[in-house]
Amino acid sequence: MSAPSDLDTLIELMAKLPGLGPRSARRAVLHLVKKRALVLMPLADAMTRVAETARECLNCGNIGTTDLCEICESAKRANGELCVVEDVADLWAMERAGVFKGRYHVLGGTLSALDAVGPDELRIPKLLDRVASEEITEVILALNATVDGQTTAHYIADQLENRVTVTSLAQGVPIGGELDYLDDGTISAALRARKSV
Repeated sequence: MSAPSDLDTLIELMAKLPGLGPRSARRAVLHLVKKRALVLMPLADAMTRVAETARECLNCGNIGTTDLCEICESAKRANGELCVVEDVADLWAMERAGVFKGRYHVLGGTLSALDAVGPDELRIPKLLDRVASEEITEVILALNATVDGQTTAHYIADQLENRVTVTSLAQGVPIGGELDYLDDGTISAALRARKSV
């Protein structure tokens, strides 16, 4: 059996990306090779630059190209609101919405007894330090509505009790959602979070 070619290696590496399996990776590599000058070479250059410059923000855990990300550096974002998210993808999703104007804190996951992930394996101690040292007035828990996400939210809320206002994102019926298509948990959360009209 011969050694894998560079193309095979690229396909194997691409198949490790989220959302891509072996067949999708083959199609992507074939497209890249066919569009070598237009897509492959610029992509390779961009990946090299990102590999050399990308780093985790020392303050919040976001990904950027400097020790402190643009959000942490911005004086306009220092409004006392701190949004806690599980990972960088969640931070980027919040930023895409364009409605939150405070700062973030990326935990790096959720508490999980089954996976032996405790507070010290996450950035929870750093969160508590930030609340003590920065002028934080509200911590918004924007964690996923999973068992581990809610366990983590309760743990953080307990740690911050009587220190700062702790809120969480509303949960329930999404805009454009139809009750018939929602699961029981979503309907239950929506009913509990009801408000007057």
